[in-house]
Amino acid sequence: MTKSTTKTTTCIVGGGNSAHVLIPFLAEAGHCVHLLTRRPNDWSDTVVCQIQKGETVMTTHQGNVARKSSRPIDVIPQADIIVLCLPVHQYRTALQRIAPYMNRSKANVYIGTIYGQANFRWMVQHEVEKAQNLTNVVTFAVGSIPWICRTLEYGKIGINYGGKAVNTVAVSPADCFKKLQEIFLDDISLRPLQIGRFEQACFLSLTMSVDNQILHPARCYGLWKRYGGVWDTPADVPYFYRDFDQLSADILAKLDAEYEEIRQAIKKRFPHLSFQYMLSYLELENLNHNSKCTDILATLRDSAQLGEIKTPTVEGPDGRRYLDTKCRFFLDDIPYGLLIAKSLAEMFDIETPFITEVIEWAQDLRGEEFVVEGRINREFCLGENVVCGIPQAYGITTIEELVE
Repeated sequence: MTKSTTKTTTCIVGGGNSAHVLIPFLAEAGHCVHLLTRRPNDWSDTVVCQIQKGETVMTTHQGNVARKSSRPIDVIPQADIIVLCLPVHQYRTALQRIAPYMNRSKANVYIGTIYGQANFRWMVQHEVEKAQNLTNVVTFAVGSIPWICRTLEYGKIGINYGGKAVNTVAVSPADCFKKLQEIFLDDISLRPLQIGRFEQACFLSLTMSVDNQILHPARCYGLWKRYGGVWDTPADVPYFYRDFDQLSADILAKLDAEYEEIRQAIKKRFPHLSFQYMLSYLELENLNHNSKCTDILATLRDSAQLGEIKTPTVEGPDGRRYLDTKCRFFLDDIPYGLLIAKSLAEMFDIETPFITEVIEWAQDLRGEEFVVEGRINREFCLGENVVCGIPQAYGITTIEELVE
């Protein structure tokens, strides 16, 4: 693996779990790391990432933050690479905020996200390139986060439980993949962990490969159907993954089956394009972990890394615990997950009764109207104060416009 001697300035946007891994990895690889965060004073100048196996710290990585600020003007103009480490529903707002400060004189500015659940290419075209008339932008999105990680101490210490065997990334223009691999992708997994090579996919493949966008709604809907989404005490609340049950697994499988109908329609419509990495839930799981698992429950309940994750709840006025409908499982995975799939299904004239059922359940809890009488409600979805990721939100109205 060759490495350019030119120092790359990379700006991390957001302070999520992945930021606590990226900063040490990138700084150790020679990047000048900037950080755009609402809480710059809570970040140490040096950030440590612990590589753990179980509870044992196997090794550590650490790196310095060269510049941190809550103002884009302080950290964005110098950046060669900009990486969003935010919940999916915050991507577009972040893009609108940073786009005016992106450097126009550089040959290329790479802007991407460490998790490409929604079609990040559509977002960048609409919110950055068209809005700011920028022509030097290279867009990328990593298919799923390359490692399981969490924050031990905010702004100071992160924990990484190891990398995935294979990762996917979409890049536009596509011929910029090798350059991005050299200056960024290898630095976030293969170099520090000796695992996790990146394979090139397309943005539509990542949009329709399923992970969180069906996993989280399936589990939340299963918890609602079994328990009504309410528990008497915190001790009564099931763990999100460790206690994953057959009901939730069956819901996940039904959602994935309807996604598969859409995936097959896309492949049939564009036979000349490669959709090698447009994968089902288990196919993606097996690719990421180099496994041959055939049991959805086993991939979730048996994971030591996921086992301690709790179901998101809030305390009600009666002292009981209620499913938190304001968490990212609802804010990300419905409007930037299931709703996108339903929109594509309607473009292809495919019926998706179960995806629709889950959307309607979630929107009823939150007082939204994404779907009315079983169909996408464009008047609501495209409203001024509504955020969602359907293609029409970016001016895309034909099937041909879905692909580059």
